[in-house]
Amino acid sequence: MRTTIDVNDELLRAVKVYAAGERMSLKAVIERALRDFLASPASARATAPPIPVFRGEGVQPGVDLTDGAALRDIMDAES
Repeated sequence: MRTTIDVNDELLRAVKVYAAGERMSLKAVIERALRDFLASPASARATAPPIPVFRGEGVQPGVDLTDGAALRDIMDAES
């Protein structure tokens, strides 16, 4: 079956290099990776760390959540 997907350029380049090195087609490498992923236990696939929860009274004074540059400046100043 044909399908179209968007893949990160660097990732696709790395997969193409791997496929060439293994003398495999890109299709074969992707199919193998998908089969291996689906064969692994669901618990092994759930690799995302838990999201931390913080208690508090909301946004601190002077913090504008709509201003990304200002947020970066505040976070950089705290570290």
